[in-house]
Amino acid sequence: MIEEILKNQSAWEYLKSTDLPIILYGTGNGADRVIDEYERLGIKLSGVMASDGFVRDRYFRGFKVKSVSDFENEFSDFVITVGFASQREEVIENILNLSKRHKLLVPCVPAFDKAFLNREFIVSHKSELERVYSMLADEKSKLVFSDFLNFSLTGELSYLFANETNKDEAFYNILKLGENESYLDLGAYKGDTVDEFLHYTGGKYSSVKAVEPDKKSFRKLKEHFPDKDNFYFVNCGILDENKTVYFNGKSGRRNAISDSGDETMVCTVDYLCEDFPVTYLKADIEGCENEMLRCCERTFSVLKPKLNIAAYHKSEDIYSIPLKILELNPDYKIYLRHHRYIPCWDLNYYCI
Repeated sequence: MIEEILKNQSAWEYLKSTDLPIILYGTGNGADRVIDEYERLGIKLSGVMASDGFVRDRYFRGFKVKSVSDFENEFSDFVITVGFASQREEVIENILNLSKRHKLLVPCVPAFDKAFLNREFIVSHKSELERVYSMLADEKSKLVFSDFLNFSLTGELSYLFANETNKDEAFYNILKLGENESYLDLGAYKGDTVDEFLHYTGGKYSSVKAVEPDKKSFRKLKEHFPDKDNFYFVNCGILDENKTVYFNGKSGRRNAISDSGDETMVCTVDYLCEDFPVTYLKADIEGCENEMLRCCERTFSVLKPKLNIAAYHKSEDIYSIPLKILELNPDYKIYLRHHRYIPCWDLNYYCI
C-alpha cells in the first residue's frame, strides 16, 4: 500500500518543478506555515489571494493581497495552493470551482506539529503505517487511510473527497450510542460536541462529564447547558499527569499549554474516570491526544468505552493513536472516518 502511494508526485515536488506562477490562497496561520515551507524548499511564490470579501487594501508576507480575477487578468494560467482550513460548504464549493479553472493543490501542514506528513515522513514510518492499515476493522477504514496518505502527499482534492462520510454513518453504523451512555467529552469547547451526543441519543443519557481548559469557553459551555441533570463540568486540560500548567487561549479552539497565561489544572483520563463509569469517550484536545493515551490504562482496559478520537492534529497521530489504543486494549476494533473538511481535518478514529 505504501509503495503505491510513494509512486505519486508530492505537492511540494510539483511546486518546485512547475513553471507556472504559484498563488497562495489564504492569509492566516496556515498560509504562514505554507510560505515558511516554500522558503525552506526554495519554491517561488508569485502572489497571495483572498476571497473577494476579504481582499481589502492590505499586504501579507510582503505580497499585496489580490482576488482571483486580479491574477486571471495578470497571468494566462497559474497554480493555486490553499493555505487555510474550512468546513463551510460555500467555501468548499468555491475551492472546488477554482480547481476547475486552475491547477489547485492543498499542501498539507500539520495543525500542531513541526513534522510535515511528506514523502520523507511516510518512508520513515512505513512499517507503522502498514501495520495500522492491516489492523483496521473494515474496508472503508482502509480506503480512508490510504486516501488520507495520498492526499497528504499530493495535495490533490480528489483523494480528500473520495471516501468522506457524514457523521450519521459513524454514529449509527459504528458507535451505535444507546440511551444510558455515560459520556466523557474531552475538549468540550462551548458545547457543540455535547449537543452532537444528545442528538444521537435522542436526548437520553445516564451522565455527561464535559471537560474544557479554556476559561472563556468553559463559562459558555456551562451557560449552554443550564439545569441539566447529571451534567458535570470540569475546567481542566488533559495530559499524562495531574498538575497545574499555564494555558494560553490564543483564539477559539486553538488553545495551547504555554509559558504564560491562565493557571489551569491538567489531569489524566484515569483520574477523571475514577468515579465516572464512562461508556463513550470523545477526545479532540488540540494535539495532546498521544499524551492523553499514556494514562488511560484502567479506563480502556476495565471500562472499555466507545472511542471517538481526533487524528489530524499531528502527523504521527495517524499511526500512533491506534497503536497505543490497541496496546492498552487489543480487543478494540479500530475504524477510521473522514468528514467533510479542507484540508483533511475532522479525521477521527472510532473504536468499539
